[in-house]
Amino acid sequence: MLRRWSSARQAGLCDPQVNPQCTAADDWPCGGRLRLLSFNIQVGINTQRYHHYLTRSWQHLLPHYGRAGNLQRIGNLLADYDLVALQEADGGSLRSGYVNQVEHLAHLGAFPYWYQQLNRNLGHLAQHSNGVLSRLRPSLLEDHPLPGPRGRGAMLLRIGEGEDAIVVVMMHLALGTRTRTRQLAYIRELIGGYRHQILMGDMNTHASDLLLGSPLRDLGLVAPQLEATFPSWRPQRCLDHILLSPGLLLERFEVLALPISDHLPVAVEIRLPQTLRGPQTPEPNLPAREKPQ
Repeated sequence: MLRRWSSARQAGLCDPQVNPQCTAADDWPCGGRLRLLSFNIQVGINTQRYHHYLTRSWQHLLPHYGRAGNLQRIGNLLADYDLVALQEADGGSLRSGYVNQVEHLAHLGAFPYWYQQLNRNLGHLAQHSNGVLSRLRPSLLEDHPLPGPRGRGAMLLRIGEGEDAIVVVMMHLALGTRTRTRQLAYIRELIGGYRHQILMGDMNTHASDLLLGSPLRDLGLVAPQLEATFPSWRPQRCLDHILLSPGLLLERFEVLALPISDHLPVAVEIRLPQTLRGPQTPEPNLPAREKPQ
């Protein structure tokens, strides 16, 4: 089904781009674990103080020699993950030296599949985008402009097939409460038919607002981390999240102390449902008191 919002961009099915330098995995990672990362990269600008928003604002319009090094540091980080959500990436304009940052990071992190969601096209000046990087081709990929003023979007990926398939929605939500509520209602409609759900991205609000006071409140989602992610040099607000449905087993979570952007990246590791792991993957060894009867 296609929808049209004020952005005049249609939602619909799409195919990920293929990185020919990488060999796609035959199955999801061995051991049944999936490592996820969400990172608002601020188009590769290294913001370290509030006054940098003014003194380095020109980097949102013009290229800067330090951007390549920042992207290299991000690429080094991404290599340890299976599925990555990027916000505030540039799709190839003057300010990025006409480098598609999503594609560039896919190459740096050796990801076989990537997709750039262009949300605000300012031609040669800027290509405001979200991005996804994946080790395995999704069984479904959808591009969704979000309700409200143009410039915000979400990507829906499906991992696996059948009732144990996992739906992953990667997003960058609005600053305003009313618009964000409309966007979350739209996302709630997208994921309602799935048993296993993952929401990840820069959501511009605290987890308690998302879990208790938004259209997501009836899903029983879990916020593994409540640590602050913004601003990166002195974190005070928890704006970046990876939310999980309760049926997904959490292995670990972390806010990474990597102050490259003005946001810190967040990471989780989960254990996949047994039907997605394949017959070769054993169940984890449990202490005797925890073994099922």
